[in-house]
Amino acid sequence: MRFTCEKALLQNAIMTTGRAVAVKTSIPALEGILIEAMGFLRLTGYNLETGIQTSVSAQIEEEGTLVLSARLFGEIVRKLPDEPVTLSAQGLTVQIDCGMSHYTLQAIDPGEFPELPQVRGENEIIMKQQDLKSMIGETIFAVSSQDIRPVHTGSLFEVENDTLTVVSLDGFRLALRREKFVKNLGDLSYSFVVPSFALGEVEKICGETEDTISVAQGQSHILFTVGDTIVVCRRLEGQFLNYKQSIPRENKIKITALKRDLLASIGRVSLILSDKLKSPLRCTFIENNVHITTKSVIGDASDVCPVEGDGQGLEIGFDNRYLSDALRFAPADKVRLELGSPVSPCVILPEQAEDESFLYLVLPVRLKAGD
Repeated sequence: MRFTCEKALLQNAIMTTGRAVAVKTSIPALEGILIEAMGFLRLTGYNLETGIQTSVSAQIEEEGTLVLSARLFGEIVRKLPDEPVTLSAQGLTVQIDCGMSHYTLQAIDPGEFPELPQVRGENEIIMKQQDLKSMIGETIFAVSSQDIRPVHTGSLFEVENDTLTVVSLDGFRLALRREKFVKNLGDLSYSFVVPSFALGEVEKICGETEDTISVAQGQSHILFTVGDTIVVCRRLEGQFLNYKQSIPRENKIKITALKRDLLASIGRVSLILSDKLKSPLRCTFIENNVHITTKSVIGDASDVCPVEGDGQGLEIGFDNRYLSDALRFAPADKVRLELGSPVSPCVILPEQAEDESFLYLVLPVRLKAGD
C-alpha cells in the first residue's frame, strides 16, 4: 500500500471515523481504523454497534488494506506539518512521511476487522441535512440514560406519508420534532428507533445545508448516507411508548410567552439550586404574569415573567433543568404553554395552533408546603 493525501482531508476523516472506534475491547482491531486504498481512500471505524465510514480523495500509488491504532494515528496526523501525508506499507510495517517528519509503526491485520453490516434498505427517505440536524439536536437531550427500557435510550423515527417525526423521552419529559422530507422511497408509514450515540454522530456529520441525507431502514440496522460518509447502526428493538396517548391536548389554560424572557426568569431563580441543592420551581400562573419561586438551604429566590393569557391562579412545580431544557431547544422565539392542573404535564408548542413542527412535554413535580 502507498498513498498521498492532504493532511486536512486525512485528519478530518480520522476524526470522523474515530468517533465510532471501540475504547476497550477484546478485539484489538476494533480499537483501530480500517484504511483501504483502492482507487480512492476509505477509512472505517466500528464498535460492533455503530460504524462510520468515509471516503476522501488521495493519490493512490499502490492499493492495500490495513488497520492502525485510531488514537496513535490520529495524534500523529494532527501534529504533522500542514503538508501532504504519505503512507506506505510493506506487510504490517507502516511508514508515515510528512515534510521532515517520519514514523514507522506496526499495523494490525485487516482480516481481524469485522465487516460493516450490509443494509438492504426496505424503506428509505431523503431529506435536507439541515432539517435532520436540527431535528436531532432539538430532541436528543430528552433520550433516556437509563437501561431499564433500552428502547428509550434512542429516538423514535416515525414516517407518515411525506413527514418525519422524531420523538425522544425519558419518563420525565418528551421532545418531538416534525418536518417534511424531500422523497419517500418506501412504504407510506413505518417506524424504527435509532440509538442516541449514532444520532449524535449523524448530527455532527450533517451540515447547515440543503444538501440531502438518505435514511434507510434495513431488517436490523439503519443506514445514514451523507455525501461520502455513511453511519450504520443497529436498530433498538422493543415497544416504544405510545407517546400520542401521553400528551394531553384538552388543556384549559393556554399561555404564550417570549422564550428568552421565560428562560431568563428561570435562570435567575435557579442560581440558588444545583445538583446537590435540588428543589422544585413553584410556578404560579396569573393573568399576564407567571411568578417563579424556589427555596433551598442557602436561601430563597423569586422572579416574575410577563406572559400573555390568564393562568387562573394555577400553582405547579417543575424541575428547573427539565423546564429550561424544553424551552431552550424549542425552535421558536415565542411559545405556547398549555396547562391543565397541578399534576398534569406542561405542553410547550409553537405559538400558532396550526404549526405542529415541535412539541415538548414536561411532567410536574409535586409541591410540598415548605417548597
